[in-house]
Amino acid sequence: MLGFSLAFLIGFTLGILGGGGSILTVPILVYALGMEAKVSIAMSLAIVGLTSLVGVVNHFRAKNVALKVAAMFAPFAMIGTFLGAKLSQFLSGNTQLILFALVMMAASFFMIKGRSESEGDEKEIKLPILALQGVLVGIVTGIVGVGGGFLIVPALVLLGGLSMRKAVGTSLLIISLNSFSGFTGYLGLVAIDWPFLLKFSLFSIGGILVGSQLVPYIPQRVLKKGFGVFLIFMGIFVLIKNL
Repeated sequence: MLGFSLAFLIGFTLGILGGGGSILTVPILVYALGMEAKVSIAMSLAIVGLTSLVGVVNHFRAKNVALKVAAMFAPFAMIGTFLGAKLSQFLSGNTQLILFALVMMAASFFMIKGRSESEGDEKEIKLPILALQGVLVGIVTGIVGVGGGFLIVPALVLLGGLSMRKAVGTSLLIISLNSFSGFTGYLGLVAIDWPFLLKFSLFSIGGILVGSQLVPYIPQRVLKKGFGVFLIFMGIFVLIKNL
């Protein structure tokens, strides 16, 4: 029951931050439920993909989803994620978790030290830049087994010019597509416990429905800084566990 309670926390984190769900999912599956690293990484993609897809609905109603940016970013990220998942078979589970921790800590720096928040519409950005960002984020996502929100949110805020709230909603749409692409890449490489996957996902979906309702009531600066600090602590925890 502890695992399913933590599943609710995963969804809540995704709903309120637009990312971070997989950062919780992988450690929970590995350390709380005792699953193998590679299996946990694969299953986290499916769990977060399903949860994010449900969470997009509330954000879309609140006009917090930039469809144009998502349509440009997602296809390239999905390609990168599928490739990253296939490349992961050449790395040990321990190596994947170490990379996972390092990427989290790097992302935290850019969120805490990034540009000032803007309330305006997204700025014009060139497709080649967005495509490159998408592919790179996707490859990392596939290798370390996360939906990519902790990379996508900073990219949308710092490079796409989105406000934090709109970046949160948009990232959930991209995460859902990204995660399903990565999970597809893992099929055949690891054994999936489908009944457990469904139950865990249902609890996580409950969490995101609650979390997404709270976004309008939390200052964007608090969201941004809190997201960065959260990544630092989780990165240190995973790094210590695997070095």
